[in-house]
Parts: sequence; C-alpha cells; structure tokens
Amino acid sequence: MSRRTFDTDPYPGRPRILFVGYGDSSHTHSWIELLDGAELNVRLFSLPTGAPPPTWDVRTYVSTYRTPALDPANRRQLFSHRRAPRLAKYAYGQLVHDSVRRLPERWLAEVVRQWRPDIIHTFGLRGGGEFYFGARKRYGLAGIGRWLLQFRGASDLTLDRLDETRAPEIRAMIAEADQVLADNRVDLGFAAELGMNESQLTPMVTVPGTGGIDIDALSSRWSGPTSSRRLILWPKAYEFFQSKALPVFEALKLAWDRIEPCEIVMLAAQPETIAWHRTLPEPLRNASRILERIPRAEVLAMMGRARVMLAPSLLDGTPNAMFEAMASGALPILSPLDTIRPVVGEPDNVLFARNLYPHEIADALVRAMSDDRLVDDASRRNLELVGRIANRATIRETIREYYAELAARPLARA
Repeated sequence: MSRRTFDTDPYPGRPRILFVGYGDSSHTHSWIELLDGAELNVRLFSLPTGAPPPTWDVRTYVSTYRTPALDPANRRQLFSHRRAPRLAKYAYGQLVHDSVRRLPERWLAEVVRQWRPDIIHTFGLRGGGEFYFGARKRYGLAGIGRWLLQFRGASDLTLDRLDETRAPEIRAMIAEADQVLADNRVDLGFAAELGMNESQLTPMVTVPGTGGIDIDALSSRWSGPTSSRRLILWPKAYEFFQSKALPVFEALKLAWDRIEPCEIVMLAAQPETIAWHRTLPEPLRNASRILERIPRAEVLAMMGRARVMLAPSLLDGTPNAMFEAMASGALPILSPLDTIRPVVGEPDNVLFARNLYPHEIADALVRAMSDDRLVDDASRRNLELVGRIANRATIRETIREYYAELAARPLARA
C-alpha cells in the first residue's frame, strides 16, 4: 500500500471542512476530534501564532515558520524551501510592510480556492474569524463554501461591540456568515443587536467551546467523595482583561487561616503572577504550586482530585473549566456573570464571587472548604446536570449530522 500523502482523500465525494484557528490550542483539537472516524474530509489552517503538535493526526496547513521538521502526510508547511528567501522579508514585514505581513492571508486564500471546502469553520471572533474575513474581503472568497462563525473563549462581543472602531467590521462579519455559533446566549443576543437573523442560528443554538465533556472519562477519575479532597485548583492564574489574579491572591491570604491544611495549584501563570506569588506568606506559598502551561490531560487529572475549581472572572462564556469541574466532582467558584447564571445556581451547583472582591472570594473558599455536605450534594447534582447539557457523546452525533446538512445546503452566493 502506498504511503498516505497530505492530499489523500479518505472519503472521495464526502463534505470538506476547513477549520481556521489556533493550531496550538487544546480547545481547537478537542472540537475537531469530535469528527474522528466520521466520513468527512477535515483540514485545519493553523494561524501564524503556532502549529499543532506532530502527534496530532489532522491534516494541517502550517503558516508559521517556527516549527520543527513536519510529517508531509499530515502537515503542509506554507513556508516551503522555495519560499525560504521570503523569511527575512516576512519578519521585517510584520512591522513595516502590509503586503508582506499579509502573506498568511494570501496562503489561506490559495487553500480555499484550490481545495474548495464545503464549510469554512472559524474559531473565535478575534482569532480565526477576523483572519478569514480579512482574506475573504481581500481575495474575493465569498461564494466558496459556507461560513460558520463560532464565537469562543470569554464572551467575544461583550466589549468589542462597544468599540466604535471594531463594531462596523464585526457587523459586516456577522452579515456575511452563513451560520453563527456560541457557547452562550448572551453573545447571540449581542450578535442579534448587530444584525444576526434567526436563520443564521445553528440547530444546536449553543454548544460548549470544546465540543462537550467526556462525562464517563472524568467521572471515573474521582478520587473519593468531594468532601475528602483538599485541593484547590485555580486554572486561570493570569492577568488579562477577562480576569484578574491579584484579587484572588488577596482572597487566599484572607482565607488561609480558615482553609488550611490544603494544597493550591495555580495554572496558566504569567511572569506577573509568578512574581506576585513570591510575595505570599510563607505557609501559603509553601502549600501552593504555580505553573505555566501543562498538558490538558494533566489539568483534567488534577480536576478529579480537586475539591474546588476556582475561576472568578470579569468576562466569560459558559466556561469549559466549569463543565470539567462538574464532571470531576469539584465545586466551581465562579463570578455571577450573565453568561453563567442561567446555567447554574448557587449553592446547588456553584458558589458565586465577583472577581474584583477579595472578601467574596475568600468567603466562598471558606464555605467550600468547610461544608462537606454542600460539596457532596453539589457534586451529585452537577454530574446529572453536565450530562444533560454538555455530554460530548451526544454533541458528537449532533455536530456530525449538522455538518453533513450544512454542506448539502445550496450556496447563498454565486
């Protein structure tokens, strides 16, 4: 049998789906893996920020030059040897020359024109959405495939819709998208304010950003009842416009004498939060670990040992970490955002604490770490709830049927 090549089509005549997004994102991988084994021809155009790991077996167009040797069976490096002389120009053009800086957009246009996908699914407004929309306008791609615009991450539109310089482009993106998908109804409400009509809503309306949770896998890892655990997992220990870390550090100091002994693990840390971690009182500092990026599998393993999943924020959709905690038996502490309150209640499912109020976070931590009945009762309710609203097995079948139906629709544009 001949060796598989990048252009080998395992299912001739089947729908072609081109995903556009961050190739080094575990959320991107999780969504696309919903289609493993489906009779679809799936490819990813990886944004210039990074590329998938070599072990990820999905055909990917790589638009960054910062990669090791790639397997030609599942990667196409757009910075080929023939384009090597452009490398210096590209780096220079990132700063000063618009036509060179837009090389990856041109490559995306070439892929769309040559491969002719039936569906172009973009991840995120600021990520894949804006990138594809730029190429679409500049290179006349309208009419090739149906565009599924998915909002991802923290509520994509909460702030951006209020930016007078960005709102017109967002409105234009929504107008051109064939379908719009989000993980929360708040974003869809904002999209409607910006011109989205009901015909653009997918049949699912909302779907978790990772494509759902493997309920059986996570629930099987429970390390005893939640009340027996003493781990606090803070998966987003960073300073960004979506969430602030310093109030959480203050809350931990306020609560420490009332929650010890326990272990605290802080993830996705940045230099700023690592520096502030060093200022914590010694007993608290010694009881905590602050880490940068770790594999998602390790995060999920920690979730199964956690009593509390701590994730106060200023902006969010329906957090994937919330669903993962619910399936793992950990009690989520979240902020009472409009995207979250319709899904879960306090104290039945979560405890609420606003991100900028250390005393609220501290009080929620003390309650969660001391009330055994609260966390055990919530863990039972949450396992049932997450099975109804974020079950990956159910979503997988729905998504596959949806892609097949969308690919078969007549194109709205010539």
